[in-house]
Amino acid sequence: MPERPQWPRRPPWWPEDEPFGPNRGPWSPDAGMRRRFLRRLVLGLAVFFGVVFAIGALAVTLADRAFGAGHARPFARVMGLGVVLAIAFLLARRSIRRTAGPIGDVMEAARSVAGGDYGARVDVRGPGDVRRLASAFNEMAARLESNEERRRRLMADVAHELRTPMTVIRGHAEGALDGVYEPDRAHLMRIVEETDLMARLLDDLQTLSMAEAGVLNLHRERADVGGLVDDAMAAMQVRADSAGVSLIRDVPDGLPQPEVDRVRIGQVLSNLVSNALRYTAAGGTVTLRAETLEDAVALTVADTGSGIPPEALPHVFDRFAKSSDSGGSGLGLAIAKQLVEAHGGTITAASEPGRGTTMRVVLPATQA
Repeated sequence: MPERPQWPRRPPWWPEDEPFGPNRGPWSPDAGMRRRFLRRLVLGLAVFFGVVFAIGALAVTLADRAFGAGHARPFARVMGLGVVLAIAFLLARRSIRRTAGPIGDVMEAARSVAGGDYGARVDVRGPGDVRRLASAFNEMAARLESNEERRRRLMADVAHELRTPMTVIRGHAEGALDGVYEPDRAHLMRIVEETDLMARLLDDLQTLSMAEAGVLNLHRERADVGGLVDDAMAAMQVRADSAGVSLIRDVPDGLPQPEVDRVRIGQVLSNLVSNALRYTAAGGTVTLRAETLEDAVALTVADTGSGIPPEALPHVFDRFAKSSDSGGSGLGLAIAKQLVEAHGGTITAASEPGRGTTMRVVLPATQA
């Protein structure tokens, strides 16, 4: 049997685990809803005309018995028509009130959302299709409200993060212009360092936004897991040596080769190792481990550092989530999460204060 086509085509940025709509194909859920509506309409019309015919026939029969056959048919028809019209009016009034009321609520709420009130919701009531419409509207409004809240929070966080380097740059530039100090190498280097910090922050935000929108290009190829771990260790070895922390490799041979973007997964591992080194004291260890699961490969970065407080653990992958002594932007783990999920994988964190933190990345595996 040929595969059923998707109507319309899902855009590349739409989440894989969510249905794309509006879907108007012949096998779509919307098409099923339309078919149900048409069946109900036809059935309702058939019942209506059947009732009209039955009442009219009953009125004629009763009139014939009361006044004699054939003598009161005009009166019977008028009486039957009046009864039918009265019943039709009552049924139509009830049906319109039952359907138009909830739809009117949705229209009013839609106008509120269009005006910027994303907290508008409607009561789920009325016929089945109208209830589904109200539920879909409430879900849409909730998502818009959540997106708006994230946008506002992001703008506030970006403004906060950019304010410090901008203040430093302005202070050094104005000091040099006012003659407070000479524009020597030390002061100019401080300006350069702050501009580099701003550039990294903007690059991180761009990567994060592209990953969240699903438009980040991934150059997938089969990658040796041991090579990925070795590259991450080589990039962090000098820093580990200067901090007095040992990097330990625990990667068995014969692991499956997942199809990944080597640069992006290398970025994830380097970020996890960098975080582990930041919170691990001299004499501690950071272990990079790999293992095979049923249909995936797990990469683990475990340290013997200070750990993460229990109240902060659920938020480690949020934007700009960082401890008070962190020197980063707070975007590293948020980017790591988006990059891993873009590969169809998962990333989790487990920690116990004073005993270290374990970050675990699980990627779908392709056997070599």
